[in-house]
Amino acid sequence: MIEVVVPATSANFGPGFDTLGVALNLYNKFYIEEIEKGLTIEGCEEQYRDENNLVYTSMKRCFEKIGYEEKGIKISIKSDIPPSRGLGSSASCIVAGVLGANSIAGNKLDTEDILTLATEIEGHPDNIVPALLGGMTTAIYENHSVYFDKINIKEGVKFCSLIPDFRLSTEKSRAVLPKEVSYKDAIFNVGRVSLMITSLINGNFDMLKVACQDKLHQPYRGKLIESYEEVVNTSKELGALGVFLSGAGPTIMTLLEEKNMEFYNNIKSALKSLNGEWIIKELYLDLKGATVREY
Repeated sequence: MIEVVVPATSANFGPGFDTLGVALNLYNKFYIEEIEKGLTIEGCEEQYRDENNLVYTSMKRCFEKIGYEEKGIKISIKSDIPPSRGLGSSASCIVAGVLGANSIAGNKLDTEDILTLATEIEGHPDNIVPALLGGMTTAIYENHSVYFDKINIKEGVKFCSLIPDFRLSTEKSRAVLPKEVSYKDAIFNVGRVSLMITSLINGNFDMLKVACQDKLHQPYRGKLIESYEEVVNTSKELGALGVFLSGAGPTIMTLLEEKNMEFYNNIKSALKSLNGEWIIKELYLDLKGATVREY
């Protein structure tokens, strides 16, 4: 039996579209073992309990790369990361599948191999890198290679995720994005990504309200979320250092001072006046990333 634990991730981080990501202390756990034959999947919706399951298809890709022929596979999932909410649920499945298969096959792949394979499956590295390695990362994928570095956030901040009770597929979120952007908007984002990174490293958190601004994806995806602007503005009024759309949405992520103890209850009260239910989770950086335990 192999246990793989993978943290939730929040990608894009405002202006860092498809580049910035952070691992958070919310986890999916996967229990994987090779059995005599067949495929058994437990702990997920019925529609995902077949050979198209993302954990299993990721395992198959890993087995093919290594050249290992498995007999049968059993996967049990304990999920705390809500799916299709912009919190890296899909990335957790991909990372777990690759790590689980690599372990079964004798750990033939190193970290770089695992990172590259998982990114090939996902298509971009912004969720994969922090899910695998933890912390906040910046990453690009070019010529079948992943280039990444960690961003060492100064102590003093935490996160609060505002999770609405509806799903938003990455495909739908991608579909609303423009095919081209203006030179002016590109410069706008480059400047704010730079400011975002230096503000977090140096602890100049008062810059984050400006640094979280974006013109590449949030203005378009925000329209898919009822009361998006209201939630963003209310969060700022209640003391959020910065507010941004988590991944492809619909989760709205807020950055807070660690000592801010009032925000949780205040935003919870404010969201009650809106349509639908909202789950609010106070979260912190996960610095370890995915872990594998064989027993």
